[in-house]
Amino acid sequence: MNKKGLNIALFIPCYVDQFYPQVGIASLEVLEKLGCQVSYPLDQTCCGQPMANAGYVRDTVGTTRHFIETFKDFDYVVCPSGSCVLHIKEHSPKVLGMEQAQKALHDKIFEFSEFLTDVLKVDSFSGAFPHRVGYHASCHGQRGLRLASSSELKIKPFNKAKQLLENLEGLDWVELSRQDECCGFGGTFAVSEEALSVQMGKDRLADHLSHQVEILTGGDMSCIMHLQGIASRQKQKIQFKHIAEIINEVLP
Repeated sequence: MNKKGLNIALFIPCYVDQFYPQVGIASLEVLEKLGCQVSYPLDQTCCGQPMANAGYVRDTVGTTRHFIETFKDFDYVVCPSGSCVLHIKEHSPKVLGMEQAQKALHDKIFEFSEFLTDVLKVDSFSGAFPHRVGYHASCHGQRGLRLASSSELKIKPFNKAKQLLENLEGLDWVELSRQDECCGFGGTFAVSEEALSVQMGKDRLADHLSHQVEILTGGDMSCIMHLQGIASRQKQKIQFKHIAEIINEVLP
């Protein structure tokens, strides 16, 4: 498709902005390398997901209204986080008087890899990335946005991240034993159920380690942050990268 002329906004989640700014930069640079004209609205704030997940949905009406006002005039909104995108699309509260703009926004906000495959129609990338890579399929992206097939559905397997990366020269895509198991982060779940969350994370990390994964990647830095913290405390040498960082490294 002709990408010139599209007015694309980049939405960066709070934890990426605060802890992993390199992911936001990589997302921007990849889109620009693919010929997109990208804006970063400076008025953007939290989408409200943390409060909503904690049970305070009514308190997120203000953040939802502000999100709509900030992004309503763009052709597309791209975000390197499946969980934040799913919140805006399906879990944010209805805002009275903004029904039409809210519906339009639901239809034009995309997770990063989803935008590349479904809107820009990128089949795969060429280049070299000689590493053994394990992919963590985050729950919101996989089961909410359907970025990858899940084992409980009897459908043809697919994975949009794998589609983008599998043709890179030297990349060894690892098929995990439990490909769609939750890492245990779950936002406030990691706080309210700390012990359970940590054990789930250890189990998920162990699957990658048992397959000698060199780089663990994914589309949600919240989940990767959880697994990275556990790996750090265990003094594991495994590396962690958002998929946008990998793609940005291989694109000229």
